[in-house]
Amino acid sequence: MEEKFLIQGLRTKNKIVFDFIFQYYYSGMCAYAETILKDEKAVEDIVQDIFVTLWIKGEKTEITGSLKNYLFTSVKNRCFDYLKHQKVKSQSIVKLKYLENVNQHTPENWYAETELQKIIDDTLNTLPPRCREIFQLSRFEGLKNQEIADRLGLSKRTVELQISKALKVLRKDLSPYLPLFLLSLLLK
Repeated sequence: MEEKFLIQGLRTKNKIVFDFIFQYYYSGMCAYAETILKDEKAVEDIVQDIFVTLWIKGEKTEITGSLKNYLFTSVKNRCFDYLKHQKVKSQSIVKLKYLENVNQHTPENWYAETELQKIIDDTLNTLPPRCREIFQLSRFEGLKNQEIADRLGLSKRTVELQISKALKVLRKDLSPYLPLFLLSLLLK
């Protein structure tokens, strides 16, 4: 089939065209993703998510080159995003384990924790509301910058700038209370 017809079928949500594209490309996309991730479940989730997004946002999808290149580039990008997210999760686990070991649950440490939490809360409350909201979505809810941008109707760059602004304020306000190496671990 001619690619222009397939792309047009996606834009108009033609189920027959969509089913054809799914049947034709799914296994190849999974095989390609498997070479990057080596995780069958994640691979299937990623490829299925690409097709769900393609169906939902079909009319808004801009495919300027070939459909095959678009699909396989989407797989590559989603796999790299997944790997980045896994790296962040593993770094967070390491940080938490480190903090658990450092933080022997004694009354003195409880006081220090509550004092530090109060300083963090006070600092967050000094941020402009949108900046605070973006930072909380990023750091406390674990959303990716693009997910925050989509949720709030902002550009990804705006989200990045707001997070950077919040981190700068937090580093400044918390620097007297934490050793620099620990502060860098908490606010990366």
